[in-house]
Amino acid sequence: MSSGYSSLEEDSEDFFFTARTSFFRRAPQGKPRGGQQDVEKEKETHNYLSKEEIKEKVHKYNSAVTDKLKMTLNSNGIYTGFIKVQMELCRPPQTCPDSGKPAPSSHGCMNTLHISSTNTVGEVIEALLRKFLVTESPAKFALYKRCHREDQVYACKLSDREHPLYLRLVAGPKTDTLSFVLREHEIGEWEAFSLPELQNFLRILDKEEDEQLQNLKKRYAAYRQKLEEALGQVWKPD
Repeated sequence: MSSGYSSLEEDSEDFFFTARTSFFRRAPQGKPRGGQQDVEKEKETHNYLSKEEIKEKVHKYNSAVTDKLKMTLNSNGIYTGFIKVQMELCRPPQTCPDSGKPAPSSHGCMNTLHISSTNTVGEVIEALLRKFLVTESPAKFALYKRCHREDQVYACKLSDREHPLYLRLVAGPKTDTLSFVLREHEIGEWEAFSLPELQNFLRILDKEEDEQLQNLKKRYAAYRQKLEEALGQVWKPD
């Protein structure tokens, strides 16, 4: 994936990249599960859009744009455009110490990415982490789509093979209708971590447990000493 350019603004961080991949990969086979039905439906539509349908949707999308972040349709049917991804991480990710770049904000940071219709969710995550020189594995992160329907908010984790720009095209440019969020995998999805990382977690927990135990012993030893001194004063003969 080749990097393009990036820019920083006062209240947000905008990052842009361009990538080259094959166009419209085949969607995974199999019956969709309950939480994935809307995603699978969009995949099916994605595979059968003609060039004329894409042209019509791009024109409709650009007509509704208010922030100048329009889409561009190429003669081969591939289109490029922008998506905004909000960071909702539980902790700041690990970055290269010699990078000279500050770690991205773990919560609330909005990133604007310039991508192609061929780019997948997995590639978007990799490019976003690469921009920040994050050293952690992309497998630890997931891209969610957040939809607003009938005064309800729904969040759905996207498949690594899904195409975010297509979802943006279909939903239109309004982020209150559809937005993208980067999160860590939910607690319990330990398969994203390697065995050495899991062993390191256990060592950290053992160390913290030992420190807490030593602090507790010191606390009660000091209390015992003060109690014995007080008792000695009470029973001290005249």
